[in-house]
Amino acid sequence: MEREQDPPAEKAQPTETDEATSRTVGLLDEQPQAGPRSAARRPWSARRIPAAVIGLIIAVAAGALLFDVVRVRAGQAAAGWRRRLADELASRPLDDPAMQIGAALIAVLGLWLIILALTPGLRRQLPLETPDASMHPVLDRGAAELKLRDAAMRVPGVSAAKVRFFQHRVQVRANVRFRDPVDVKADLLAALREALDRLALARPPSLDVRVRPHRK
Repeated sequence: MEREQDPPAEKAQPTETDEATSRTVGLLDEQPQAGPRSAARRPWSARRIPAAVIGLIIAVAAGALLFDVVRVRAGQAAAGWRRRLADELASRPLDDPAMQIGAALIAVLGLWLIILALTPGLRRQLPLETPDASMHPVLDRGAAELKLRDAAMRVPGVSAAKVRFFQHRVQVRANVRFRDPVDVKADLLAALREALDRLALARPPSLDVRVRPHRK
């Protein structure tokens, strides 16, 4: 017996949901690829101790001077320290050693305050890359040194390693117990570069790696 064929199924009409899904997929395909992550800057230090010391010195000096001015306005004689200071400033020449030393100290203090105002501080914190410019993630320098030291110790042949993080470079000193030091240094550089990539630092430092045979 011949089997009757089923009538061909009618083509399903696209629904509104399917059309919306197609448009969404099209928009996703048209979106540009994500660019490189923005580099976070190092957070600024509050400078609480320098600000407190300078503020205390200025407050004491201004308070003492204001108190003496009020006493003079009230009809009393000026304080002895104020009269001596005025006499010294009026009588001492500019080439006097005491005047030059005092001017040098004031200039050094002013330069120190300018440096504090223009630099962020917090040198123990390393900024990390972030996809959002409003975020400021940081990594403690000691933790970064420990992470790189662990990566160095996993290299075959390394018996001891010392890692120090500086501003723009990482100093690594390793002792080699076995294997050729040249091969160990090559493996060590590869392991440290991989560890630095995993840290995702905003400003990856350069590597200064030195190896030496282990001394018995």
